[in-house]
Amino acid sequence: MKNTAITKDVQSAMTPKSVLEDLLDGNNRFVGGNTQSTDNSALVNLTTGGQYPKAVVLSCIDSRVPVETVLDQAIGDIFVARVAGNFENVDILGSLEYSCNVAGSKLILVLGHESCGAVKAACDGVELGNITAMLDNIMPAVRKSADEVEGEANSTNKAFVAKTVENNVKLTIDRIREKSQILAEMEDNGEISIVGGVYSLHTGKVEMI
Repeated sequence: MKNTAITKDVQSAMTPKSVLEDLLDGNNRFVGGNTQSTDNSALVNLTTGGQYPKAVVLSCIDSRVPVETVLDQAIGDIFVARVAGNFENVDILGSLEYSCNVAGSKLILVLGHESCGAVKAACDGVELGNITAMLDNIMPAVRKSADEVEGEANSTNKAFVAKTVENNVKLTIDRIREKSQILAEMEDNGEISIVGGVYSLHTGKVEMI
């Protein structure tokens, strides 16, 4: 049973590689139906004085991808930043910098997912209120995929959507490194890793890219 919280010493001993392995092991437990039992009351009490999460996950808001659940993580284990289409902006970058540079997390995982509604909307050029400006963040991935995938460049083309989901993760990682000197230097120094994956709605599996 999970009834102990991550301490500062435990977090300090972790490496980006060990944290990624831990998250993927958790996803394997989720896929296999063997998630750990958790004493949430104990974890609530143990984390009131501070937090030392091992990683921060930038994910989509999609209700079918509850991040802590699909990675089998508990209270105090990970930070999660969520925005439709799992892209970066100033607020997200500040959150990632806080997670790693201030709170000591060892890994940034940008997590896209199969059949992402935001990605589909960007592929179709949807214009609606504030959604229009939000989708502009995904358009670089749409344009990149249009050069890489045959067939129609819209949401009716499943291969095009899948490639755009993948490209959106990759380009988001590129922009995180470009826009955050703090995070780029931490990665260069081996203090953190910035990685990407795509979650399958059908299998529950996270595939790294």
